[in-house]
Amino acid sequence: MARPTPLSGFPEWLPAGRVVEQHVLDALRRTFELHGFAGIETRAVEPLDQLLRKGETSKEVYVLRRLQEEAGEVPEKSEKQLGLHFDLTVPFARYVLENAGHLSFPFKRYQIQKVWRGERPQDGRFREFYQADIDVVGAGELPYHFEVELPLVIAEALASLRDVGVPPVRILVNNRRVAEGFYRGLGLDDVDGVLRSIDKLDKIGPDKVADLLVAESGATREQAAACLELASISGADATVGERVRALAVAHGVTSELLETGLAELSAIIEAAAVRAPGVVVADLKIARGLDYYTGSVYETVLVGHEQLGSICSGGRYDTLASDGATTYPGVGLSIGVSRLVSRLLSGGLVRATRPVPSAVVVAVTSEETRAASDAVATALRGRGIPVEVAPSAAKFGKQIRYADRRGIPFVWFPAGLGPDGEPVAHQVKDIRSGEQATADPLVWSPPADDLWPRMVPAGD
Repeated sequence: MARPTPLSGFPEWLPAGRVVEQHVLDALRRTFELHGFAGIETRAVEPLDQLLRKGETSKEVYVLRRLQEEAGEVPEKSEKQLGLHFDLTVPFARYVLENAGHLSFPFKRYQIQKVWRGERPQDGRFREFYQADIDVVGAGELPYHFEVELPLVIAEALASLRDVGVPPVRILVNNRRVAEGFYRGLGLDDVDGVLRSIDKLDKIGPDKVADLLVAESGATREQAAACLELASISGADATVGERVRALAVAHGVTSELLETGLAELSAIIEAAAVRAPGVVVADLKIARGLDYYTGSVYETVLVGHEQLGSICSGGRYDTLASDGATTYPGVGLSIGVSRLVSRLLSGGLVRATRPVPSAVVVAVTSEETRAASDAVATALRGRGIPVEVAPSAAKFGKQIRYADRRGIPFVWFPAGLGPDGEPVAHQVKDIRSGEQATADPLVWSPPADDLWPRMVPAGD
């Protein structure tokens, strides 16, 4: 069989990389649960027409055909086709509608699953990857304070990884009401179109965005320039609101909606200044070019690695989920876990202390006494210590080298008879320091830092 060619965009970490990924997932899960978010999982497929409600995604959804063909169904219309979910927000909206009668609102959920996008792979962008989402959904209404709370939960979750080598993060926040109020005050009615163009600022630059605003949203050059002026405003204090109001006055914009948005944006900045100083920054170019966002919008970057793009984004949505009688507004953020892990590994920022779970290799003196080695391993595992037994009864030096190659710190030599027939007690050796001591499998434990593989800064 010829050596297989890797598929671009489908990451497969080596065991040490998987240790890092699992550490990140566990840290996020712990923080989410500390804040009362309940874990759920949704199916991997959704009706195609539901997936396409997000907007500009039709070329990125993996459509399933074979399963339906085998069932004798070959749908011609997209509303009958199934696709792999593109993110976790649309499936969550469907989940809420289907289970509303069994949920307590406001419903706080976290969800960690893989998603699939048929886009061109590049640095930090994959076709299959993990996302970690948190959302709060209300029935009929959702208090604004959740728009303040959620980015701070994300800030806390990511801050919990700082001591293991993850760079600091900066959460950029804007409010759709600010943008919409300003655009309409300028006389621009294609708000969604303007937002989609502004969302491309970092990718194509202000000149090309201005061209898009003129060509696609009907803006004049003066209106396009005003939109770009708004997008250039950023800051971490109340001066942001003052600068936006001054810009509105300069362009003759008066808008109740803009004032509402500025009040909400200020509430986030003020709360963040107390709970996470310097982490949350107002940035008026953050648009999130997806149609369903209605209030706060967020993007998160690694400080010093901004070229990677946003590793966490989201916002407020008021109309994504509705059964006709009740609307379920929500706010949520999504962390691109695989993108984050990719940068941590490729940038040499973190490492795993070892690639395998085992903390101990139990040596085998001879195949006839393997049962004794198995008994030691069973006793250690019974106390929660990950152990493996040496694969062969080779010379002890070779068994030590086996442990060393796998990064396993301890080798256990079972009790038995010495070369002169005298009894020999159990011995355990730390192969890093060379220290060896008598040990009892019913009592001995490795140091806490050695019990399980860990993610640590690369320099440690």
